[in-house]
Amino acid sequence: MANDTPVNSQITDAVTQASLMVVGNAAAQSMGTAYQMMAQAAGVSMQNAVANQHSMNTIDNAIVSQGIAMLYSIDNSTEARVTQEILSGNANAEIVSALKAIIVELKKAQSQQKSQTQDKS
Repeated sequence: MANDTPVNSQITDAVTQASLMVVGNAAAQSMGTAYQMMAQAAGVSMQNAVANQHSMNTIDNAIVSQGIAMLYSIDNSTEARVTQEILSGNANAEIVSALKAIIVELKKAQSQQKSQTQDKS
């Protein structure tokens, strides 16, 4: 108990204990508040991530739909011209084109040879 003072010693003890209790609990309360704020921030960031994914899926669907609509609206001559522009200057595409031309010529020669052998017989 506290020393004798003009105030009752039980009152000074109660005030002292209350003050010590406030000081002692301050660290725990501040850590609790910090953890609550951190949990709330993590929750809000997860909600934002989900909302952003939903928005991107909506935008992606619109982009794909627009692209398909554009593909269906292209006529064949434009498609052929664009394909030729894309493939010109590409070494692999030129090799494939040359091989295709060779195969066509070989098939022509083979069909001519068959027709000549049939004419002889």
